[in-house]
Amino acid sequence: MEHAFFIPILPGKTGAAYAFADALNTTRRAEMDKTQVTVTKESWFIQETPGGDFIIVYYHAPDGGKVHEALAASKEPFDVWFKDQVMEVTGVDCNQPMTSLPKQVLSWSR
Repeated sequence: MEHAFFIPILPGKTGAAYAFADALNTTRRAEMDKTQVTVTKESWFIQETPGGDFIIVYYHAPDGGKVHEALAASKEPFDVWFKDQVMEVTGVDCNQPMTSLPKQVLSWSR
């Protein structure tokens, strides 16, 4: 199942957001691969806007809510680092699971 959401980036933290994503793509890639047990695909986008910058997250998982619940409960070192990075860049506390995911209103493919 497809899931997506966006998170505002704190003012002045866009560079840190790029660095966070870069670490996940390089030095922390093996750890991310190991922790992603139900997510089969994940893509992030940074949207720079006049009203502030955002991280847009798109992923495939059978149950997006369970993904966020598992992350919130995890004490694994990589997950703790990941949650700290999200807090630093966005101010969002991933120790609290998302209360609801956005509702998909269109899915189109050829």
